[in-house]
Amino acid sequence: MSKLLAALIASLFASVAMAQASAPVATPAVTKAEAKADKADSKAMNSEAKTDAKADEKVNKAESKASKKKAEAHNDAMKDKSKAQAKVDKADASDKPKMEAKAEKKAADANADEAKADVKADTKVSKAKAEAKSDKTKAAIKTEKTKAEGQADVDKAAAKQ
Repeated sequence: MSKLLAALIASLFASVAMAQASAPVATPAVTKAEAKADKADSKAMNSEAKTDAKADEKVNKAESKASKKKAEAHNDAMKDKSKAQAKVDKADASDKPKMEAKAEKKAADANADEAKADVKADTKVSKAKAEAKSDKTKAAIKTEKTKAEGQADVDKAAAKQ
């Protein structure tokens, strides 16, 4: 059994060795075109990576700013609500219902202002994300174009042989 297995493996290696054709020798023009294409590809990929990093940085900055704005809006709303409640607590018994109504209105206004600030902040983040995606896509397209141009130059040089 082991002899049969050894014979099969030997024939497999022999057939693989016979099936491999020698690679055609590249001319200096093809080699030069390939080197130029590789250099352009690496330059384009580096440019794309920088663009991606800048886009991600912009998104992170926008998210951080939005978070800060939301926190400020929440603090302002809580401050307004607590001031209104303090007025209710200080009010005379006869004025309490009137002051409670005012406090409820203040609380509703504070909540509305907070919601508006949240929406505005989220909109800015969404805009930053859309711009980042656009920038990344443009960079990827530019990289693909550079690769295709390089390959076309290599093919052109090979066709001249």
